[in-house]
Amino acid sequence: MSHIALVTLVVRDYDEALSFYTDALGFELVEDTDRGDGSRWVVVRPHGTQGTGLLLARAKGDAQLAAVGAQAGGRVGLFLHTEDFAGDHERMRAAGVRFLEEPRHEVYGSVAVFEDLYGNRWDLLQPA
Repeated sequence: MSHIALVTLVVRDYDEALSFYTDALGFELVEDTDRGDGSRWVVVRPHGTQGTGLLLARAKGDAQLAAVGAQAGGRVGLFLHTEDFAGDHERMRAAGVRFLEEPRHEVYGSVAVFEDLYGNRWDLLQPA
């Protein structure tokens, strides 16, 4: 096994999630395929990378709806690395991304916690 290809992120609506990840975070749409049963296979990943992508999966049923925005139980569960922390932080703020703290400069790098449109917590991180 060489790498994790996809991580599923349960979302409320395909199009609103796709808009947030491509417009606000600057991810690229890798695939959006209608599966013929009302569901879609929607994959995004950071622009210009070949690494792990997010499978945006629309919630089905009450249990999955309850998990939207709380997939890591309120903890930071996703980590977005950058080579331009200041530039990406400012671009994301200007696009309406909600940061929960001011940037911090730790021994491991520059970091700020933000929420996606559903409340999942992410680290924007430029490793030292």
